[in-house]
Amino acid sequence: MNTPDPRTSLNAARRERELATLPDEVLDVLVVGLGATGAGAALDAASRGLSVAAIDAHDLAFGTSRWSSKLIHGGLRYLASGQVDMAHESAVERGVLMRHTAPHLVRALPFVTPLTPLVPRSRAIATLAAYHAGDALRLAARTPRSTLPGPRHLSAVETLRLAPALRPYGLRGGLLSWDGQLADDARLVTAIARTAAGHGARVLTRCRAVALSGDGARVRDELTGREFTVRARSVVNATGVWAGGLVDGVRLRPSRGTHLVVRAEALRGPTAGTQVPVPDTASRFLLVMPQGDGRVYVGLTDEPADGPIPDVPEPTDGEIGFLLDVLNSAMDVPVRRADVVGAFAGLRPLLDLGDGRSTADISRRHAVLTSRDGVVTIVGGKLTTYRRMAQDAVDAAVSAGGLDAGPSRTARLPLVGAASREPLDALDAPPRLVQRYGTEAPMLVALAEDDPALLEPVVPGLPVLGVELAWAVRHEGALDTGDLLDRRTRIGLVAADREAALPVAESLLGARPSDLYGVHHGVTR
Repeated sequence: MNTPDPRTSLNAARRERELATLPDEVLDVLVVGLGATGAGAALDAASRGLSVAAIDAHDLAFGTSRWSSKLIHGGLRYLASGQVDMAHESAVERGVLMRHTAPHLVRALPFVTPLTPLVPRSRAIATLAAYHAGDALRLAARTPRSTLPGPRHLSAVETLRLAPALRPYGLRGGLLSWDGQLADDARLVTAIARTAAGHGARVLTRCRAVALSGDGARVRDELTGREFTVRARSVVNATGVWAGGLVDGVRLRPSRGTHLVVRAEALRGPTAGTQVPVPDTASRFLLVMPQGDGRVYVGLTDEPADGPIPDVPEPTDGEIGFLLDVLNSAMDVPVRRADVVGAFAGLRPLLDLGDGRSTADISRRHAVLTSRDGVVTIVGGKLTTYRRMAQDAVDAAVSAGGLDAGPSRTARLPLVGAASREPLDALDAPPRLVQRYGTEAPMLVALAEDDPALLEPVVPGLPVLGVELAWAVRHEGALDTGDLLDRRTRIGLVAADREAALPVAESLLGARPSDLYGVHHGVTR
């Protein structure tokens, strides 16, 4: 089969059809927000047999969900602070993603913690003990060693082989640990949303909730300006850092997490992540994370984000300087500002408990709040635990709306493209497409049958292929160049790459859906 299940395909024509009928119905559940948790809530509710619409003022994964470290954490940080229940929940949800729902999107990533002269032996012993505690979490979550190997000591030679940019002078070796890494966080959201659509949910971007109540919302179509009322028996507010603007009484203290983007060659092509200890701290680390596309992310910060909430947060000069200073404390050759080809920041929707703690100390535990008129708001949490957050939000919505629905099914519900490693390895498609699209990868290859140029890179030197943009227009609901370059792919993280890819994106958006099998996209040969 060269096309996906049509029930999972999102595109402009489907949006128009479903939007036209929305005001005429009374839904079981209206979800506002299409980040990971909102898309997850739509899938959870739809898979229970409820009628669902999920809307977003912008696009899939427009907010915090696309600005993460792309890691699926096992909860080690929570264990260190005594939050055993949160640590176990994270480890369980990591196992769900890696083994059942999205094994094509999540892989095991090794991390090296270098034992430099700045790391005293007492800290090295404590860090290794923490990694063994994290391995115990893996065991408690029933994630096998074949999925996530255990921690161990590394020699200096092994450490430099995995992270060749480290300073060899004084290096005593390293500690090896493992965690989950997403191929792309925005791709995860897209897969969740398409899976929800396959179960009957209406997934509608560019639809802004102007006002919310327990029985629906006033909605504006951002493409036409038309306003209309959506009626629902229950409403879930999953808008993250914007949640307080729609429901009274929701108090948040957002914090900003900033990452740098550097070319892999600036760090001599690392094959593993690196955890660089932050000097003069007991347990803070800077993360250096290769992305498999010639880029490396370096992060991250945890700074209060006071004031109005922007659509797209911006890193500060101070944060960029801090990240470079910590990185260079362990590097053989300094990474300079000129080596930073991009940077991005996301806002964490932390619940304000009014106790005056710094944002770094506020718990990442999620909270489900039900307003007096019945709107269910979900805030807090982490990308790793999006599924559990969505489940808890839908449980609350079912209760608030008096709905007839069974328990959540999503812990064993594969997302679009999911399969175990053996079937994926047997697919006849480029490895990049398999890692990002799973069992649908051969369908993307089929898009190039009439135009082989679609299997060439959109931008010379980047691995993103033309078929990925064509597929996004046809099946993933991409409506403009931002959708294509900034979310369905991550070309836009580097401004020069985005500018080079813009003509290709515009060409594909200008083609009629029926023409996408044969459009020539003008790749420079």
